[in-house]
Amino acid sequence: MSVSIDQIKALRERTGISMTACKTALEEAEGDEDKAIELLRKKGAAKAAERSDRATANGVVAIVEKDNKAAMISLGCETDFVAKNPDFLKRAQELAEKLLKEGEDANFEEDLTNLGMAMGEKVVLNDKKVVTGAKLGSYIHLNNRIGVVIAASGGSNELIKDIAMHVAAMNPKNLSPEDISDELLAKEKEIWAEQLKAEGKPEAIVEKIMEGKAKKFREESALLTQAFVKNPDQLIKDLLSGEKIDGFWRFEA
Repeated sequence: MSVSIDQIKALRERTGISMTACKTALEEAEGDEDKAIELLRKKGAAKAAERSDRATANGVVAIVEKDNKAAMISLGCETDFVAKNPDFLKRAQELAEKLLKEGEDANFEEDLTNLGMAMGEKVVLNDKKVVTGAKLGSYIHLNNRIGVVIAASGGSNELIKDIAMHVAAMNPKNLSPEDISDELLAKEKEIWAEQLKAEGKPEAIVEKIMEGKAKKFREESALLTQAFVKNPDQLIKDLLSGEKIDGFWRFEA
């Protein structure tokens, strides 16, 4: 059975699948659009299974904000080509909007199957987060692979965005030095101990050196005590005047 170009375009609008695939599905479904979608979904599920062991080393992060709530989602894909595809970016934004609306219990399984079918490669959900706060700020790096959401008690939009940009660039581990885990610090100490031993440092001063390294590590790993990326003479905490950062979330696809 032959199908019209308008039918093919209409199916493409609904699915995002290539014109050729839409034409084939419509012909198999004898022009029935819903049946064609069902056929495409079945074929997509089969292809998804074939792609299940492929690596997803590329991807994007999308963020949406509304009122005092923000949703951030990280999607993984196989190639940089798909990660830069405008349709893929648009779909990622739509999934972030769904997350904002439905919350972290939202189910994305069908969405990911359909998106993978449309893009022709494996697509996975790397991470998702919904944040609420009195003041929110977000930042997406130009390559769409890093996204940050900041929750604060106040401050200008420009200030909060600047701090979000700083988090994207400097990747702090925690908010304050006291938040750095003992486990993480212990791993670092093992490395320092080996380095100092290799340097032949006297045992009498090793402990003092280790204390200094631990203090520096805590400060450099915590957001509030990091040097501001736009002005290294200022610490992040120096930018705040009465405001409080309640938390930050950083995704990298």
